[in-house]
Amino acid sequence: MTDGMTYRERARTAAHPTGRVASSPVVRHALGRAHGAVPDPVTVFDDETPAVANLDPELLRALRRAATDAADDGVEFFVNGGWRSPEYQEQLLRGAVSKYGSEEEAARWVATPETSAHVLGDAVDIGRLDARAWLSEHGARYGLCQIYRNEPWHYELRPDAVENGCPPMYPDPSHDPRMRR
Repeated sequence: MTDGMTYRERARTAAHPTGRVASSPVVRHALGRAHGAVPDPVTVFDDETPAVANLDPELLRALRRAATDAADDGVEFFVNGGWRSPEYQEQLLRGAVSKYGSEEEAARWVATPETSAHVLGDAVDIGRLDARAWLSEHGARYGLCQIYRNEPWHYELRPDAVENGCPPMYPDPSHDPRMRR
């Protein structure tokens, strides 16, 4: 709260009742600090952090509307990951291969730069258990859905979920047909 505003005030001023986001236009694939790394969690209203600012505009609007409503329940949304450059995604993948011992095991946790929804700005990783629990219960109302059962932090926009609910989750990214491009 360095600007003197509470989280709720920032939420109310960042997301208009019309659903339009009050922020300056951004270049979607501009490289930023560590190509999208988020060393410390930031709010979904942080337009200075490329991992947030470079998210798909529709995803960001939905996320900010949800965060505004969650604030009424005393829940704050923090982003641990969002948009990433292909170079940063490759670095994460190499780290996962090293950690898990094979490309096949790593694919259960980290996508390639060519298949990653993060590289496209179409995915966000939400920190804090209370925010993930809130999204699990209310996210479909905003089109925000958990995609992978093994990644309760990973959310993507599914506009049809507003009327039909979120689609069934994949066990992990290796089961997602988009990962086989």
